[in-house]
Amino acid sequence: MAFSATAAGPPAWHLTGDADGRWPLLLTSPHSGRHYPPSLLTATRLALRQLRRAEDAFVDALLDGIAGVPVMAATHARCWIDLNRRADELDPAMFDAPLPVPVTLTERVAGGLGVIPRLAGVGLDIYARPLPAGEATARLASLHVPWHGQVAEILRRARETHGAALLIDCHSMPSAGGPRPPQIVLGDCHGTSAHPAIVQAIEDHFRRSGWRVGRNVPYAGGHTTRHHGQPAQGIHAVQIEIDRALYLDDHRLTLHAGASKVRAAMTGLVHRLLADFPTLLGAPPWRLAAE
Repeated sequence: MAFSATAAGPPAWHLTGDADGRWPLLLTSPHSGRHYPPSLLTATRLALRQLRRAEDAFVDALLDGIAGVPVMAATHARCWIDLNRRADELDPAMFDAPLPVPVTLTERVAGGLGVIPRLAGVGLDIYARPLPAGEATARLASLHVPWHGQVAEILRRARETHGAALLIDCHSMPSAGGPRPPQIVLGDCHGTSAHPAIVQAIEDHFRRSGWRVGRNVPYAGGHTTRHHGQPAQGIHAVQIEIDRALYLDDHRLTLHAGASKVRAAMTGLVHRLLADFPTLLGAPPWRLAAE
């Protein structure tokens, strides 16, 4: 299933698996899109390789093989729109006229990493000149609003069927410095976006895979986790950051042999959560909801 932003453009996302509520889980990859619209390539001062530094490259490929469970992967590049930001995280200085939509100047916006990014990386200004003000409205309406609407709908259906639902928002991170930094960072917005037993189960799974796991530092969860994770309403959300060195040649932007282990670990995580999630919450097994 796919949603097309425009008649001439590519699908705004790829959705595999069954999104009709039969599964209690949804996996998303909002930053692995590799479509760079021609208007971006015309307007940018950067080479494509520089633009691609902003990607969570090939995180979507790590979710291949998770049959049945819905997996939703963005297609448009993060440089075009960042789906893990609030719709109002806009920088008015990027546009040639006042914006016709609400604006909130957060730290991320000040750092050039708003919903329409100014930077692809440190010192890498994307645009050579200001954007038309209408560009913000168009990108939000065609990509950001429908993406989060689809996520919310899939989670709603899952909760109706199973009494609870879980969103796993998947990202990658650069290797951190220092002695023995975490290779996996779990973000639950400091304990507010998911039941603690769920987060502990995810941490235990990755530790058994032999990786160092941290929580909330330096990634506590973005807009997706904060917005959709509402445990009191039966919807839980956890962000997973994966060290790119585990699966990616960061210079060539190609997968290396380690990707197979990461892919297997992600598939194994889904299988474990499907088996254990109800009992983690103290709820009856899923089979009762399916009868």
